[in-house]
Amino acid sequence: MPNYSIENILLTMVISLFLLGTVTLAIGIIILLSRALGRDVRTIAKQTKKMVEKGITQELSGLVGNASALLSATNQIIRTTSGVGVFLTILGLLLIITSIALLLLIQG
Repeated sequence: MPNYSIENILLTMVISLFLLGTVTLAIGIIILLSRALGRDVRTIAKQTKKMVEKGITQELSGLVGNASALLSATNQIIRTTSGVGVFLTILGLLLIITSIALLLLIQG
């Protein structure tokens, strides 16, 4: 029969909290590096910029308006993705710090 003492349960909780924090931190960093710097988003932004320039030179107001809306939406996607990555990174760090504090509390 396994030994379910209070110390073993608390140690298991601390280890689980540390592992969860590590995974969350890694996911946040991956999101920041991959999504915010993605090639697809950059390509859309470049193409939209070209469309706006073409629309201005040819005085196509509808094209400029739609391209501006697309550029605005692309910028919003980048901000949202970066926000999620930063949130997960901070959450992961907080979970790791909490697990270390609990471990020191248990040991002390």
